[in-house]
Amino acid sequence: MNEAAPAAASNRRAGGRAARHALRSAPLAEDKRPVRPGLPGGRYTPLTEAGVARIHEAALQVLEEIGLADAPPSGVEIMTGAGAVQGADGRLRFSRALVEDMLAIAARDITLHGRDPRHDLKLSGTNVHYGTAGAAVHVVDAERREYRDSTVQDLYDAARIADRLDNIHFFQRAMVCRDIPDNFEMDLNTIYACCRGTTKHVGVSFTEPGFVDRAFEMIHAIAGGEAEWRARPFISNSNCFVVPPLKFATESCLVMENCIAHGMPVLLLSAGQAGATAPAPIAGAIVQAVAECLAGVVYVNALRPGHPAIFGTWPFVSDLRTGAMSGGSGEQALLTAGCAQMHRFYGLPGGAAAGIADAKLPDMQAGWEQMCSNVMAGLSGLNMVYEAAGMHASLLGFCMESLILGDDLIGQALRCVRGIEVTEDSVSVEVMRQVCLSGPGHYLGSDQTLGLMQTDYIYPALGDRTSPKEWVEKDRPDLLAKAIAKKQELLAAPVRAAFAADLDAALRARFPIHLPA
Repeated sequence: MNEAAPAAASNRRAGGRAARHALRSAPLAEDKRPVRPGLPGGRYTPLTEAGVARIHEAALQVLEEIGLADAPPSGVEIMTGAGAVQGADGRLRFSRALVEDMLAIAARDITLHGRDPRHDLKLSGTNVHYGTAGAAVHVVDAERREYRDSTVQDLYDAARIADRLDNIHFFQRAMVCRDIPDNFEMDLNTIYACCRGTTKHVGVSFTEPGFVDRAFEMIHAIAGGEAEWRARPFISNSNCFVVPPLKFATESCLVMENCIAHGMPVLLLSAGQAGATAPAPIAGAIVQAVAECLAGVVYVNALRPGHPAIFGTWPFVSDLRTGAMSGGSGEQALLTAGCAQMHRFYGLPGGAAAGIADAKLPDMQAGWEQMCSNVMAGLSGLNMVYEAAGMHASLLGFCMESLILGDDLIGQALRCVRGIEVTEDSVSVEVMRQVCLSGPGHYLGSDQTLGLMQTDYIYPALGDRTSPKEWVEKDRPDLLAKAIAKKQELLAAPVRAAFAADLDAALRARFPIHLPA
């Protein structure tokens, strides 16, 4: 009797483990997954209602009294035609009434399409999406602990990896192809490498206005024609249309005008640096970014009312001891969350930066820096969380292994965004009654526990949760080594986004493609 009881208990435990393993292995429908693209955030509000109102009023005052300099002649014509006033000093100033009129017709609830409709992103309310971005000039070699110049092959490989990571929802160009010295060819190859690597939504930039038309020849070919492109534009233009403080970036504005004419969504990106090109107070940096992006809203909607544009208040932080950028700071996390709150105030689709590490390698410092801002961005309801994975050295380096580890990290961040559902079932009174009064005294094998294992809980793909004993038995697995192995596995897999052979041949015959076939 005494010998049989432990055996029976052991069998029950083994049976429970087997059931739990079977549940974890079974694929879930998209709407049943514990985390997914577009979960609504917005529970975190670092600004009070009075603070939001004061920032809005200050931004309007800046636009009315200080204005922006250096708009191109076409931009001056577009914006003064809508009601902006150009002063004797050449600066454009914007009345409150003009800003409010343009906000009234600005696009809301927009969709950023993927080449595959499964990856469409619906930018509405506080729906949160995480992805890459940036213009890193180096790749972090995690095995050698070295930095080297980034190449078109690296960009393509990053796109391929992102295509297979569930929690990376879009792929905006993360690296510059430094092996292509000609800027026009670099722009073309950036589009080619990103789109050949992933069917998720892609974000790119253009170096010069004159490059845009030819690039759209390639984009239309990839889409299957101009009409097909305009019906589902799967690339957006990341456009630094301002040079903080409070100046238009003349060449970028011309790029933006051309992209809008071609039906491409734009990210209106204001990237001041608090303490350097933006005021040092966090509130002041937000005011300047909001003012600059409101000027962008006027510009876009005066040109084409209701054109899809993302309100890209994207201020960064300085380490005031040195003046150097500090993307991994708590101040950066607050800046991004405060900007997200302003996006919600205007009811506009918004994007900002988070997940940046100042750390040079994917180490513990990188982990805390990336998690802090990614969680706060998601909790604040930021629609597009750019630079959320892979970015190191304050945006100078991109790391493939960090991109993969970031998928795990963002999964946990999204679980925080999802929050706590309180229902009659989840308060669990009846389950407690059964377990405590007539059951086994624990919840491990209860129907409720088994039913929620996959729909309410998320598990790391690479993170280790074993006991020290199990860890030793498994030969002390190392997180970075696992990420390196995962990178090799993903890059060895078939390319799901690859172009059809005839399309690829046509693109190579027509354009100077540098990526090996």
